[in-house]
Amino acid sequence: MTNIARVADFINRLKRQLWSRKTQPTGVLIISAGGLGDTILFSTVASRFAEMARPGEKITVLLRKDSAKTAFCLPSSLSVKTVDFKKFASVFLYRLGILSELYEAHFRLVIHTDFLRHPFLDESMASAAQTDTVAMIARSWPKYQSQLHRNRRLYSRLFDSGAERRDKVERWTDFANWLSGSATPPPLMHLHNLQSRFAPKLNVGCRREIILQPFSAVNAKQLNPECFIKLVNALPQDISFRVTGLASDLQKDIKYRQLIEKQNVTFDSSTFEDICPRLVSAELVLSVDTAMMHLAVAIGAPTLCLASAAYVGEIIPYADSIRPKNVSFLFENMDCAGCLGDCVYELDDGSYPCVASLSPDRVVSAVLKCLKLS
Repeated sequence: MTNIARVADFINRLKRQLWSRKTQPTGVLIISAGGLGDTILFSTVASRFAEMARPGEKITVLLRKDSAKTAFCLPSSLSVKTVDFKKFASVFLYRLGILSELYEAHFRLVIHTDFLRHPFLDESMASAAQTDTVAMIARSWPKYQSQLHRNRRLYSRLFDSGAERRDKVERWTDFANWLSGSATPPPLMHLHNLQSRFAPKLNVGCRREIILQPFSAVNAKQLNPECFIKLVNALPQDISFRVTGLASDLQKDIKYRQLIEKQNVTFDSSTFEDICPRLVSAELVLSVDTAMMHLAVAIGAPTLCLASAAYVGEIIPYADSIRPKNVSFLFENMDCAGCLGDCVYELDDGSYPCVASLSPDRVVSAVLKCLKLS
């Protein structure tokens, strides 16, 4: 913890000792501090945690600021509070302001839904609320293990969610069932609120289109652009390709420019929300294991995920209990699967070895199978 954070936390504790809240506690705060893809996954179970609210209580979901781009996936009945985690860690007045705001909100219940937690970031926010606070026992993290263990005292109740490697949605489901005393099965990876919202808006022409998402925040999860170039060349000319991403993605990796320059390929930098009508109307969404892939599956688009083995057993492939029929996964399972990106091998031309093993021929063959083409 930085000195800035220590001082802010000390002042906040002092304030709590000197100033008592006059109102009765009300409302539920749900902390979900994962990334963009985690927010989409969590949206499938968010309503189950919302059931812990009493009639008329406001329900607030706390997200990282950089995950707000997929907050539209959450049920519209939930309010969203975003926190800039980088500023929270390093800017004194910002951290103190967030801690004070959470204390003054006087929630009746705080549910921390993350298995992977940071003792000085999201756990500090949970602690600031000073109310009945529940969570799962946190994933082990050698760097912070002693502090995570000490922080157990912050929680009124802790749920043992099982093995460290297991499907996220199944883990959340078990936690929600433990809180509610129910035995509801996990939901399929579908967001019906999005499907009903965007399905009527399909008016993007009759041309067949495949949406490609080759970019990842982790460069080593990206395939060689040759895979996609060979795919474009192999498919019928009446199929067009739309590559999604940020302009900075093309600047970071100039090798993808030769893909964008092909005649039947366009580049689309639309937001996650704005791309949804095209996702539902696409003949296929072909994506690395990133937020766009989860969104395509959730909205009901035929989806093929080109995955690394890093998150096997936790994120991809989806557990059978939540896996809908509109998604297929192509990945190379390895002895080191489930490494969470802490790869023990040298990169192969900039990619994880498990990703490099997805040759252009394997990718083309998998796409032809999805499209039922020979």
